[in-house]
Amino acid sequence: MTDYTLPKTEKLKRKSEISLLFEKGKWHSYGSVKIIVLQNDGGTQVGVSVSKRFFKRAVHRNRTKRLMREVYRLNKDMFHSTFGKDTLMMLFWVSPQLPQSYREVEKHFVSLCRKYQK
Repeated sequence: MTDYTLPKTEKLKRKSEISLLFEKGKWHSYGSVKIIVLQNDGGTQVGVSVSKRFFKRAVHRNRTKRLMREVYRLNKDMFHSTFGKDTLMMLFWVSPQLPQSYREVEKHFVSLCRKYQK
């Protein structure tokens, strides 16, 4: 059965893990979605970031982050089959255009996973 939850244990919060991810992680991108991935032993943890440079209003940044978390949550199995189960990851939206819908973000994320599938 597929687990469609995003519990607290899966959220990337520690500054030390985030800095390790930026130091040793591998970047992948497709369209407006960029991802940085690092294999880890402690299970999957996910962080989401949207640039203040592109979206000055917090409302727009928060909406984009919500959409990206939702895309990950519903397509978790595809992500795990592509990048592995024990992974540190951060998702980025790198376009100055606000995503028009959930489907647009999902299309970029799914295409990214398919592009780097093992």
